[in-house]
Amino acid sequence: MNEKQVPLKERISYGLGDTASNLIFAVVTTYLMFFYTDVFGLDVAAVGTLFLVARLIDALDGPLFGVLIDRTSTKWGKSRPYFLWLSVPFGIVAILTFVTPDLSPTGKLVYAYATYIALGILYAGVNIPLSSLLPSLTSNSKERTVVNTYRMVGGQAGAFIVNAAVLPLVAFFGGGNQQQGFLYTMTLFAVVGVVLFMITFANTRERVQPKSGNRPIPFKEGIKALKGNWPWWILLVVNVLLFISTIVMNQSTIYYLSYNLGRADLVPILNGLSSVMLAGIIAVPLLAGKIGKRNTLLIGFLLAAAGQIIIYAGAEFMSVPLMVTGRSAAMIGLGVVAGLKFAMIADTVDYGEWKTGVRAQGLLMAASTFGVKFGMGLGGAIAAWVMSAGGYVPNQPQTASALAAIEFNFVWVPLICFVLSIVLTMFYRLDKEEETMKAELQQDRTVTA
Repeated sequence: MNEKQVPLKERISYGLGDTASNLIFAVVTTYLMFFYTDVFGLDVAAVGTLFLVARLIDALDGPLFGVLIDRTSTKWGKSRPYFLWLSVPFGIVAILTFVTPDLSPTGKLVYAYATYIALGILYAGVNIPLSSLLPSLTSNSKERTVVNTYRMVGGQAGAFIVNAAVLPLVAFFGGGNQQQGFLYTMTLFAVVGVVLFMITFANTRERVQPKSGNRPIPFKEGIKALKGNWPWWILLVVNVLLFISTIVMNQSTIYYLSYNLGRADLVPILNGLSSVMLAGIIAVPLLAGKIGKRNTLLIGFLLAAAGQIIIYAGAEFMSVPLMVTGRSAAMIGLGVVAGLKFAMIADTVDYGEWKTGVRAQGLLMAASTFGVKFGMGLGGAIAAWVMSAGGYVPNQPQTASALAAIEFNFVWVPLICFVLSIVLTMFYRLDKEEETMKAELQQDRTVTA
C-alpha cells in the first residue's frame, strides 16, 4: 500500500473520533452557560469567572498531554492508546457535569468548578491525541487535508446532532424538568461517544515516524520545535480568536433569540445551520489544491465576517430568511476554517522538524490547544461578563442595556475576531516553502508501513 494513502475505513474511523468529541463538546460550548445560569441557578458573573479560571487552569494540560504523547511508546503507537485509556472517564465526567445536586450557592459553584475543570482535562486527554495522530497517519500534506476533511465532517455530524436534538431531547427526557432532561441527554451522548472513540482506536494506524523512530522525546528537546516556528505562532493566535468568536456566538444564540427577538423557537433552526459547515469543509481539498491553504483560510474568514453582517441586518429588519442566510454564510466560512486548521497545524510539525531536526508532534499539536482552551475560557468569560455588565437577570424581561449586551455578544464580538484573524492570516507564508520542506524531510524520514 502507498504509505501516503490512508484507506477509506481508516479515514472514516478517524472522523468518528471527532464525532465522539463533539457529541459532548458541542453541548458544553452551546448550552453550558445557559444550563449554569437558567437551570442550575448560578450567578452569570460567577459563571464568567468560572469559565476563565477553569480554562486557564485547564490550559496547562495541553502541553502536559503533548509531552506525555511524545514520551509514550506502546505497541499501539504514541497517540492511539489515549482513546482506550481516557474515553470512559471522559464520558463519566461529562455526565457528572450536568448533574444538579441540591447544594448551597457556594456548594453549587464548587461542584461546577470541579466537574468543569475535570471535563476540560479529560477532553484534552482524548482530543489532543486525535490531533497528534494526524501527522502520523500519512506523510503527504494533501492527503492530510483530505483526512482532516473526514475528521471535520465527522465533527460536524456530531455538532449537528447536538444543535438539532439537544433541546427536543431535553424536553422529551425531562417532561418539563430541564435538570433531568439535560442529564439524560448528556448520558445518551456520552455513551455513544465512548463507543465511537473505541472505533477510532481500533481502526487507525500510526505509520509516519521520524528518523529517530518511536523513541520518547524529552521536553527540552521537544521545545526546540517551537522556537522560530512562526507559522505555528500565527495559527496559535488565530485559534484563540476563532474560539473566542465560536464560544461567544454559540453561547449567546439562545439568549439573543429568546430575549432580544422573542423567538426561542428559532434556536434549533439557527443552531442546526451548523450543518452547512459541511459545504465549506468539503470544498477545502479542492480550494486548497488550487489557491493554497493560506488563501483558502482567508476566504473562510471573509465569508464568516460577511455572514455576521448579514445576520445583524436580518435582526434589525426582523427578517428570519435574512438571518438564516447570514448564519449559513458564516457557517460555510467557518467550515472552511475548520477544514484547514488541523491540517495546517500538522504542517507546522513538519516545519519544526525541518528547521530544528526535532519532530515533537505531541507537543506542537497539544500546545496549539492552549489557544483553544484560552479562547474558550476567554470567550465564555467575555460573554458572561458583558451580560452581567448589561444587567442580565435570568428568566425575566431584560432591560435595554441587557439586550444591547446580548446583541454585542451575538453579532459584534465574533465579527471583530474574524477581522483580526484575516489580518493575521495575511502574514502566513508556509505555503511558499512547503515543497522544499517536504522534499528535504523525505530524504531523512523513515516511513513504516
